[in-house]
Amino acid sequence: MWEDLFSSVDLLQKGLNASWLRNEVIGNNIANVDTPGYKASGVEFEDLMASALGTDKSSLDLTTTDDRQISKSGTDLSDVEPEVVEDDSTSETLDDNNVDIETQMAALAKNSIEYYTLVSKVNTEFKNLDKAINVS
Repeated sequence: MWEDLFSSVDLLQKGLNASWLRNEVIGNNIANVDTPGYKASGVEFEDLMASALGTDKSSLDLTTTDDRQISKSGTDLSDVEPEVVEDDSTSETLDDNNVDIETQMAALAKNSIEYYTLVSKVNTEFKNLDKAINVS
């Protein structure tokens, strides 16, 4: 029972860590917008988490009838970590740099919104725990 007390906060922390890493990667992409030969990078996390949860549409449904059977996802959520991947697509410029500043700025804005939403959810979780502890 006690080990599940912070399970939702642990999942939110994973999302916050991925969002923080994505912010660093986007910042690095923006800083290298004029660097010849630089290839933009991105962060994969949501697809990895969906796969671990078994909610991705590419996996087959697995029904279990006993806790001792193989789980649906086969992956422990604590093992899911964000991955930095390089975008090897060709560039439209002659210097072989594929960073599109407008795309990066939009991604930065989106990531900021997602990050602050996750922070708000963590705050809500702790407020709910505080309410449960301080019942009058």
